[in-house]
Amino acid sequence: MDKQTLKRLIDVAAGRAPADLRLKNCQAIDVFNKTVFPSDVLIAEGLIAGYGQDGFPEAAETFDANGAYLAPGLIDSHVHVESSHLSPAEFSRLVVPHGTTTVVADPHEICNVCGLEGFDYMCRASEQIALQVFFQVPSCVPCTPFENAGAILNAPEIRTRIDNPRVLGLGELMNFVGVCAADDAILDKLLEADRCGKLVDGHSPGLAGPMLDAYAASGVRTDHECTTPEELRDRTRRGVYVLLRQGTACHDVLRLLPGVDSGNERFCLFCTDDRQSASLIEEGHVDNNLRLAVSAGLDPITAICMATVNAAVCYGLKDRGAVAPGRRADLILFDSLRELHVTHTWIGGKHVAANGAYLAQDVHVAPEHVSGRMNVRDFSAARLALPLRSARVRTIEIIPGSVVTRAGTAEVSRDAAGCWMRDGQDLVKIAVVERHKGTGNVGLGLLAGYGLKNGAVATSVAHDSHNVIVAGDNDRDMALAVERLIELGGGMAIVHDGKLLDSFAHEIAGLMTDRPGELVARRIRELGETAHAALGIHANVDPFMTLCFMALPVIPALKITDTGLFDVNGFHTVAVEQDNPF
Repeated sequence: MDKQTLKRLIDVAAGRAPADLRLKNCQAIDVFNKTVFPSDVLIAEGLIAGYGQDGFPEAAETFDANGAYLAPGLIDSHVHVESSHLSPAEFSRLVVPHGTTTVVADPHEICNVCGLEGFDYMCRASEQIALQVFFQVPSCVPCTPFENAGAILNAPEIRTRIDNPRVLGLGELMNFVGVCAADDAILDKLLEADRCGKLVDGHSPGLAGPMLDAYAASGVRTDHECTTPEELRDRTRRGVYVLLRQGTACHDVLRLLPGVDSGNERFCLFCTDDRQSASLIEEGHVDNNLRLAVSAGLDPITAICMATVNAAVCYGLKDRGAVAPGRRADLILFDSLRELHVTHTWIGGKHVAANGAYLAQDVHVAPEHVSGRMNVRDFSAARLALPLRSARVRTIEIIPGSVVTRAGTAEVSRDAAGCWMRDGQDLVKIAVVERHKGTGNVGLGLLAGYGLKNGAVATSVAHDSHNVIVAGDNDRDMALAVERLIELGGGMAIVHDGKLLDSFAHEIAGLMTDRPGELVARRIRELGETAHAALGIHANVDPFMTLCFMALPVIPALKITDTGLFDVNGFHTVAVEQDNPF
């Protein structure tokens, strides 16, 4: 801020100069005293100048709130924009009308595909949009050393980006096993964050006791992977902020709320993590977290604090998070503290959303250097054959509605060549085809509880290395689905009985598209409906959302990577045959 701007802000606050905007007749939410007070709010130079009084100079513009509740703009404390399948500009268009004014984004999805070029694209693509986007430099690219991603980001690479003013810290440390073992390469990454005084995001599902102590001692200050009130209290006891997540796949707000109390509520935030376009359109964004929490009995002002000032304090965003003089004029109006329906949004004093309509004119950035990332070598249907030395096998067992899987077992049938063949069981083949380095790797396993018959489903959105993942009951259809994705440059595909039924391109790194969010939501819904109707995938299983998390080797219990079946609890690869441990 320069001296002229500072002088004007003070003059407006003191009533010596007219404001740019006067929001009158507000019920302002005081997040510091957790009260509501009637007031006008004066805005100048994109900042809140003060509350104003009668007799102050007339503002250049006046907006009558008619008694509505004025709150700070909502902050999503941890999100992967890529998981919406949308470009940053389209993401902004969908979330800002829901009152989200700031997000803390970890772009490790696109960085796993494109490395630092992906990080730089996300920065460029979010520079000229209404939404305020801050970043974490991804810490786990790849998230484990047991798979191939499109890049490797170690301390030297992190050093080149972490000093950026828009970078708030080091992204979620998913390799908690490596952290607790004091792995040398991870220590170097942690020291980069420490060098510049920036926060470290956590990811520690199920961690407890001395290992949780070790994780917190490393400098980790947040975690969004809690699933029980006890885990929430374990972390806040250690000074770790807990992010109550409500994504498309993971629904943790209601199960964690019993752990939130007057003692630890200041250490509790909200996040969405992974939220698809349909969820944004139909349910909302962080405002959905608020509504869920309040409907379950949480005090509305406490909920708003969790989505605003708590997040601002956690991430060192000292310029926002409150309706107070000197803070950014990132503000929203609610019609009710019970229903929490956002009617208007201002960001930096600019009116950017009204009654669900997006008013900003954003710049959409072409995906230069991050499109067409499909370096697949030596792939054919023959690469999908699964030879088995015994009929007793390990299976990845789906838990409907969860990204966690069970480690199952089964007795399966084999053909004359000793390869797996479909029988009457609810088992299909699952494969990960490496698409970044041309290694020719194809990891193979068996998936239980998917329900698919006579076809295949494939996608290049496969957390977190985002190789191509495909599930099917015959090699011909699986190969056809993979080949379609190679042709498109990434996306989603469905094949049935030797015919391509549908596909949808994701031109940005095989993860996102710049097409309108409503179109994206409709096409993904149509693909899911086709997969259910034509392939018989179980009604309680999301065909693509389920599949894309089967490749994530940091969420228990069994997962699949391009190097094979992975035991997350043991943190090593295992053979498909149960009597062959490695």
